[in-house]
Amino acid sequence: MAKVINGYKRKWGDRWDGRRVKVPGLQTIMGHLYPNRCDNEVYLHDKFDVTDLLEFVKKKNEEHPEVKTTLFHCMIAAITKMIRERPLMNRFFQGRRCYERYDISVAFVAKLAFDDHAEEALIVYVPKDEDNVDSVSQAVVDRVNKVRAKGTENKGGIDDLLDKFAKLPRPLLMFVLKIVKWLDFWGKSPKAITDGDPNYATAFLSNLGSIKCPAVYHHLNNFGTNSMMITIGTIHDEEVLMPDGTKQIRKIVDIGATLDERIGDGFYFARSLKLVHHICAHPEILDRPLNEPSGFDYK
Repeated sequence: MAKVINGYKRKWGDRWDGRRVKVPGLQTIMGHLYPNRCDNEVYLHDKFDVTDLLEFVKKKNEEHPEVKTTLFHCMIAAITKMIRERPLMNRFFQGRRCYERYDISVAFVAKLAFDDHAEEALIVYVPKDEDNVDSVSQAVVDRVNKVRAKGTENKGGIDDLLDKFAKLPRPLLMFVLKIVKWLDFWGKSPKAITDGDPNYATAFLSNLGSIKCPAVYHHLNNFGTNSMMITIGTIHDEEVLMPDGTKQIRKIVDIGATLDERIGDGFYFARSLKLVHHICAHPEILDRPLNEPSGFDYK
């Protein structure tokens, strides 16, 4: 009997983490000519005016000081809302076929301590349709605190699994990883491996601004299903020409994104980027449930 996931009945050819979708001939052929995700990387760089968004964050923290909302939390919510409204951004290529995920997931790295030699933990967040920026902030804070409370000795999840794999002798590790990659190709990877692995997330975000680092382009990985890597840089002042012709000093954040070009075209990517701009300019949208349309005019 076929399994039903989020109202969708799985069919022959579907994976456990996504349903198979038909794509135009060009994308299908590209999946065969360039089967590796790293061969299909397209880079986007943009500047986001976050002046109004920072005011929104300030008011949030004044109203709810017990859970500190950050710009990063808002970007997670904004990007999640964009993916919810732009479903092609939730697709991936694996095994030379295209699939669309059943869920939206966002992954990021949490530094266990702000120290050069401190270890990092991988965190994957799967938002619900009814979530908004408040519940996103609460969920992210809870997960980060939980991971940091465990410390480096017991990080749990995918981190512990990776540490165990790393202890294997090199020939055995090579053999095991060859099997893992074969399972990954055919969509048969066990959840013990994929759960909590950011390589299987819709979007992998890196908040480089938290360590005073500018946005960079980060490569995609051939392993897993992740089709979107986004880095967020530092907040800085920049003179901006406003729509009325005046010049103002605004708060600006640089964004660097690496995408798998097989999941969409440049026109679709550009419109998706404009939606994130719209949300940053109208942050009250983040108070609404993620599944509620933004009302953005794509014309």
